[in-house]
Amino acid sequence: MDCLFCKIINGDIPSKKVYEDESVFAFYDIAPQAPVHILVIPKVHIPSMDGISADNADIVAKIFTVIPKIASDAGLTNGYRVISNCGDDACQSVKHLHFHILGGAQLSEKMA
Repeated sequence: MDCLFCKIINGDIPSKKVYEDESVFAFYDIAPQAPVHILVIPKVHIPSMDGISADNADIVAKIFTVIPKIASDAGLTNGYRVISNCGDDACQSVKHLHFHILGGAQLSEKMA
């Protein structure tokens, strides 16, 4: 598979890892949009939000249980934003489900 995030999970492409367990991997974004910008991804390849099903929903639930820990460990004690882009119109650049944790400063109220 020619997926950038799968290659990062496999260690073929280096990353600055912040969290890893049996089903979730998190690392700093190489083009941060905030002082703290971490990507959280499932280790199993799910192309996007549209690929979430009853068969893999437990992995997505696990991601949402570890996001607060990742955010806290990164020092985001005054709040953070979690974003997932889905599809071309939303500018999903890597076709592997991922969640952006953004924080470390007052974020804009605008989403675009």
